[in-house]
Amino acid sequence: MDFTTFANSITTPPAIPPAHPYCLQPSPFPLHLPILKRSGLVKNRLISRCSSKSDEFGSVNGLHLTPNKLFVEETIGAEYGEGFETFRTDGPLKVDVDYLNEKLQDGFLHRIRYAMKPDEAYGLIFSWDNVVAGTRAVKRKAWEQLASEEGKDIPKEGDIYTSADYVLHKFFLSDKEENELNRLKLRFSQIYYDNLLRLAKPIDGLKDWLEAVYTARIPCAVVSSLDRRNMLKVLERMGLSKYFQAIVTEEDGMESIAHRFLSAAVKLDRKPSKCVVFEDDPRGVTAAHNCTMMAVALIGAHPAYDLGQAEITVANFSELSVINLRRLFANNGSSFMDLQRQFIETTPPKRKLTIDTIF
Repeated sequence: MDFTTFANSITTPPAIPPAHPYCLQPSPFPLHLPILKRSGLVKNRLISRCSSKSDEFGSVNGLHLTPNKLFVEETIGAEYGEGFETFRTDGPLKVDVDYLNEKLQDGFLHRIRYAMKPDEAYGLIFSWDNVVAGTRAVKRKAWEQLASEEGKDIPKEGDIYTSADYVLHKFFLSDKEENELNRLKLRFSQIYYDNLLRLAKPIDGLKDWLEAVYTARIPCAVVSSLDRRNMLKVLERMGLSKYFQAIVTEEDGMESIAHRFLSAAVKLDRKPSKCVVFEDDPRGVTAAHNCTMMAVALIGAHPAYDLGQAEITVANFSELSVINLRRLFANNGSSFMDLQRQFIETTPPKRKLTIDTIF
């Protein structure tokens, strides 16, 4: 089935081109991300809602800083299957989980192909923080540098991985220094993003895992709150550009974790119930399940007992193989989480002919 998706910000080729490796290219269309047509399904052009961020706090290397959003807990989203709102020529359209599972059904030819190559039917969605990039270490380094500049002491573990406001109030501010909060937020943001844009290596084992799924022709997406331009730069520096057929960034205007996952599923042309999310946070695992997706959790920022809801929990990517993905869906079949149509027999039962004997 032909389905191109949210493509103003990214040109999505067929899943894993056979000859030339796919590299994400910067788009000449900075903000508007449309859903294009799928024959027989979506007849009108859908335009996703995008949020334009103001340069309120300055920038680092062209990256707009929004320190108030840096480490604020995102909403999980899709608690009742709700999705995001898109726009088309005849008005707004609300796209929810059920809608995407229905409209992204495999066509006849795809069903034949996936019967022969079942791995290609899946879509893999990777969170950026601590799954693709080691942002936990970057955050730690930023706090240490800020503490050194301000002459403060911070603990080695624990509290510094909570919200930025909490850390700043506990270790950097006193009652008389409340007016310094915005300055410290801006400085911390500058340090954090500066270090983030210097990342050169992904999480251990990730590149080998991506190479394995690339060989199996399984499309992948990465989701993040970073802006698109800098995301592309970091992926290129890490040598991961060819592995991701779609990215979801700040420009997509998604308001929750679940909405990012749904946007990634549309860009991959895979229905949510055929997607697997790689996360390190229990909230991300919950968001994946709200979207009818499977979840693979990485132990690290959170211990294994906090990630028990995930279908698979691993210490690193080297523990995974493509067969793990097949087993995730082995007991569910092709109709996992799909609405089932019940057929009621309308033909009346045939009457039995009998012979009455009168005595």
